[in-house]
Amino acid sequence: MISDGSRPLRKTVLAGAVGNVLEWYDFALFGYFAPVLSLLFFPSSDSSLSLIATFSVFAVGFLARPLGALLFGYWGDTRGRREALAWSILLMALPTCLVGMLPTYAQIGLAAPLALTALRFLQGLSVGGEFTGSVTFLVEHASPTERGYIGSWAGFSAQIGALLGSGIGTVAAASLTHEALQEWGWRIPFLSGSLIALVGWYLRRRIPESPAFERLQQTGAVSSSPARELLLWHRAPLLQVIGLVLLHGVAFYMFYVFLPTYLTRVTDLPMGTTLTINTVCMALLAVLIPVMGKLSDRVGHRWILAGGAAGLALGTVPFFLWLSSGQIALIVAAQTLITVFVAAYMGPFFAIVATLFPVSRRYTGLSLSYNIAAALFGGTAPLLATILIERSGNVLAPGWYVSLCAILSLIALSTIRDDSTGTAKDEARVH
Repeated sequence: MISDGSRPLRKTVLAGAVGNVLEWYDFALFGYFAPVLSLLFFPSSDSSLSLIATFSVFAVGFLARPLGALLFGYWGDTRGRREALAWSILLMALPTCLVGMLPTYAQIGLAAPLALTALRFLQGLSVGGEFTGSVTFLVEHASPTERGYIGSWAGFSAQIGALLGSGIGTVAAASLTHEALQEWGWRIPFLSGSLIALVGWYLRRRIPESPAFERLQQTGAVSSSPARELLLWHRAPLLQVIGLVLLHGVAFYMFYVFLPTYLTRVTDLPMGTTLTINTVCMALLAVLIPVMGKLSDRVGHRWILAGGAAGLALGTVPFFLWLSSGQIALIVAAQTLITVFVAAYMGPFFAIVATLFPVSRRYTGLSLSYNIAAALFGGTAPLLATILIERSGNVLAPGWYVSLCAILSLIALSTIRDDSTGTAKDEARVH
């Protein structure tokens, strides 16, 4: 059993991970069911316009994430991590349930897409405080020698949630006729996810508060205005995390969201094959993230993260040569090697970024910087990659973009002092 002194962590890690799985399951469902939602809520004679409209609503969730970071960051830094995380999962459950019950355009007209947009906004608010809140919570429960491994469970659980959403969507599509899926089948995954979220809420209400936050309460050092104090005294960590999240977000959305579409455009591989390879590599990524987190606790968080970034900086363009070759063996090899480097970057990532901020403003600082970068760079990566290929005529352009992001993230890492990560010497400092 993993333990923090005499306090067992198994239940804490489980609660953090289960909640995160359910959050990302719910958040990802919208993307997986976009083709169905586009027809039901944005009917048009041009199916491409319907899909664009649906993905625009999908993007609303990203725009809402920084606001959710401020909301739940304030809550987590002033009232406690446990309370913020318990309610963030309910905020995801409610709109997800309502999406599953929402009348379509054919039933209530323009009110249907407007309501769908509003519900997607609420989902974005929830994710803005959930993911980084769980990172904060897990890292603060871990001993200094286990922060890489314990923190990596946030990344692991997010991958599992996305895979679960993909799997449920696949099962629903394969088990039902097209008509049944359109009429009622698409609602079941949304309703199921929201009900299961209650399990996460129950677990989180019963786990202990972060020991670091409890010490803040005992000393009376809880911040009253964490966002304002961050902007006054901690601008450098905010920029450093944004710089590190640059590669984190771009790599995920480029390699596991955009890549299947890329392969179908530049090679003769069918979509089914590209999606299968992508799903297997996402599963491999989920397995490797905690492995890399554990390894980083032994050899150093910075070394593993820098190794992953350097591998992507040097290898991504050659990997895109393999990907665009059309040869299945080279494509599988490229995606596998990419996954190893991405896992090396993601494994120790949260152990580094969480401890850049003092405990009194950590929830807000990490949530705000992470979600700003995710909104600016992560969600825009597929769109920018498409534009780069069309404008340059070069199918390797996305590889050059990832390499540039990796170099910039390495520069951001170089600005972090060795003693500012992993040790958190003065976790309860106020300034």
